[in-house]
Amino acid sequence: MLITAPCVVTLTWRLEDTQGNLIDELAEPLEFFYGGEDLLEKVEEALAEQTTGFHAVLHLEPEHAFGDYDPALVFFEPRGVLPEGVEPGMQFDGPPPGAKTPGLRPDAIYTVTEVYPEHVVLDGNHPLAGIALRLDLTVRDVRDASDEEIEAGSVGSSAFTVLNTAPPGSPLH
Repeated sequence: MLITAPCVVTLTWRLEDTQGNLIDELAEPLEFFYGGEDLLEKVEEALAEQTTGFHAVLHLEPEHAFGDYDPALVFFEPRGVLPEGVEPGMQFDGPPPGAKTPGLRPDAIYTVTEVYPEHVVLDGNHPLAGIALRLDLTVRDVRDASDEEIEAGSVGSSAFTVLNTAPPGSPLH
């Protein structure tokens, strides 16, 4: 079966930075909705019209992956705004309750990067923002998408979505 929207592709991959440092390895096949929000646009472009067994090594510049690093998304919040026991690596879906910084995006994941007695540093950038990536992927299977998957535009939590919430040093899928 050819990969055309909408369908479900099963992939394995190895994700590295351009220095060859391993970021993530998806050794067990995982399903993704093709033609929705599960995959990066450049990955979908590479998969278009391919079939089971297709293998590619993609170079993804930041603008084609998780964006450029934006220092404006790094800010300080008073220590008292955050819960007791806050530590680097913790994440908040949207600004933490009581955040004092104006204009924080409600749809961003904010990662605690540093904790001081009087303040905490939060970063709204994706953990892989500003990093060029090398993605070595293989298509393990292709199938028709179900009506539910087509309606949702997803097979569930894609690894690229989960990448947004992985604390430093944790698996990305």
